[in-house]
Amino acid sequence: MGSAVRTATNWAFRDRKTGRIVIAQWPNVPLIVALASFGGRRLADPPDPWTTVLSVIGNVALVVWAGDELVRGVNPWRRALGAGVLVAVVAGWALS
Repeated sequence: MGSAVRTATNWAFRDRKTGRIVIAQWPNVPLIVALASFGGRRLADPPDPWTTVLSVIGNVALVVWAGDELVRGVNPWRRALGAGVLVAVVAGWALS
């Protein structure tokens, strides 16, 4: 059983180029833009047109980040994370 768990962990989390286990990485530019936009939107009180602009910027940046992870993620976990975020953002748009 231990060998199967180790094999599954290696498959899901190991970077194919470096051989290192990668679960999270330092944020790249699109993710930093998304987080900053969403943070700025939360600080805006009361909501005004800038909150809409910040929401659009944040969502576009998040879609760019998720798409990049989906296509170029270093392991299946990162690709699944990108796919999950992309699905969540699109579902949020569809439900709003």
